[in-house]
Amino acid sequence: MKRILVVDDEPTILAAVATRLRAEEFLVETAVDGPSAVAAAAATDPDLVVLDVMLPGFDGLEVCRRIQAVRPTPVLMLTARSDETDMLVGLGIGADDYLTKPFSMRELVARIRVLLRRMDRVADVQPLTVGEYRIDLQARRVHRGTEEIRLTRIEFDVLAFLAGRPRAVVTRETLLEHVWGWTSGVESRTVDSHVKALRRKLGTGVIRTVHGVGYAL
Repeated sequence: MKRILVVDDEPTILAAVATRLRAEEFLVETAVDGPSAVAAAAATDPDLVVLDVMLPGFDGLEVCRRIQAVRPTPVLMLTARSDETDMLVGLGIGADDYLTKPFSMRELVARIRVLLRRMDRVADVQPLTVGEYRIDLQARRVHRGTEEIRLTRIEFDVLAFLAGRPRAVVTRETLLEHVWGWTSGVESRTVDSHVKALRRKLGTGVIRTVHGVGYAL
C-alpha cells in the first residue's frame, strides 16, 4: 500500500481528501501547517504528498523545497489561486503537478495514481545526446558539459520524450498521454507551463513551439 501525506489547513478539505484516499486503499497521514508537514514527511517517508499552497507557519512552496532537499518525493500541489506565476514557481521547485480548487475527488485520485505509476516505471538505460546536452535516462540527470541542469521529474520526462523524437513535432495531447498518462479532458496549459519552465533552465532555443500543434526539440 502506498502512503500519502495530505497537507491542508482547511479541516473540511483535509478530512474529505483523507477519507476518499483511505477508501481508495491508500495509507494516509495528515498535517495542517508548514512545520508539521515537514516533520510528518521526515517521520513517515510518504510515497506522495498532496500539498496545499496556502499554509500557516510557512507556505506549501517552502514545504516542497524542504521535502525535496531530503529526497525526491512526488508532490501534487493544491491552490486556490489561478495565477500562472504561482503554478510555475511550484513546478520549478520540484512539484510534479497541481490542481486548482475546487477540484473533483475523482480527478485528484486519478492524478495521484498517474504520478505513482510513473515513479514505478523503469527508465531506458541508454543516454541521449541532444546538441550540448547529455540526458542520462537511468540516473535521470541532464548535463551541459560538466554542469548539471537540475530538472523536476516531469520536466525531465517531457525533455526525454521530446529527445527520443528529435525534430519531430509532438502534440500537447501526445505529451499528456505519454508523460502524464492522461487521455482526455485535461487542459493543455499543464504542458505549456512545464515547457516554459524547461526553457528557463535550458534556454529558449532548445524547444520549438509549433503554433496550433505542439512542440519539437
